[in-house]
Amino acid sequence: MSNDSEADSKVLWAELFPAELIERQQQCPIVYMPLGLCEPHGQISAFGLDTFKAEYLCTRVARQVGGIVAPSMNYHVHETGPSAKFLEANVGEHNPYMSSVPPYVFYHFFLYQLRSFYNAGFQSAVILSGHGGAHVHDLRKISRMFQEKTGMNIWYGTDFDLVEGTYKGDHAGKYEISMLMHIRPDLIDPSKKALEELDGAGGRLAAASDADEATRAYGELICDACELALSRIVAELGLQSEPVTNRLPLPYGVIEELWSQIVRSAESGTEHWAALQPREGQAPVSEQSRWKPYEHIRMQTNL
Repeated sequence: MSNDSEADSKVLWAELFPAELIERQQQCPIVYMPLGLCEPHGQISAFGLDTFKAEYLCTRVARQVGGIVAPSMNYHVHETGPSAKFLEANVGEHNPYMSSVPPYVFYHFFLYQLRSFYNAGFQSAVILSGHGGAHVHDLRKISRMFQEKTGMNIWYGTDFDLVEGTYKGDHAGKYEISMLMHIRPDLIDPSKKALEELDGAGGRLAAASDADEATRAYGELICDACELALSRIVAELGLQSEPVTNRLPLPYGVIEELWSQIVRSAESGTEHWAALQPREGQAPVSEQSRWKPYEHIRMQTNL
């Protein structure tokens, strides 16, 4: 597949005029939401790598298969549960300059994002995240809850899921750095690796040991495989999706009811929410670490 733009088809919700959105939605009532965040991917990479992956794939597939791409969400869950130890090990006590938010903020807002898609008349939603972690388990569960409540089809996954068994995903290693080399070569600068040795620069900032093996050609292979897999998922969703007419809007109360169920299940321990505590057997975060306060959290404000 080529990296050139296919036709100049407008697929971004933010760029469509009302008549264009209605026509495109009637042709394919599927909405895509790219998820990512700003977090360190080594000295050689721009912070937004995760978001750029998701935006690229959603836009490419929407142009080829159909549907509309919603505004990206560039804030995501990090720091908490298993991520606390990851950050201690890979970033240490340096400022990571992350656009992360707590699970209880993101998950609650995620329900309202799904509501906006439902109320806008979409029959199916493709939520593609360029950011992996324990929260994937939780957001899939929330997606299922919303689907069961409303009947709207939802696929939630990561680019790693799309090529599982073919390419091995990573964080800021050969896989991810290669992808950004292909998608946005201007946002990878190998010469900045020398900053890892400079006092005050932050060290390696979560770069994997094989990052220097990344190539633009390898990134293109990964992107093509992701694109093909996502296209198949969307095509399957398309068979289940018909344009919606006369749908009553979903009130706030339905979302708050779902959120109350989530909070109660977390507080009572009747449901497992993976981003709230370390993985079983995971080494604890050091007591003096800046990440220690986020190792165990609740599904509501800890204050």
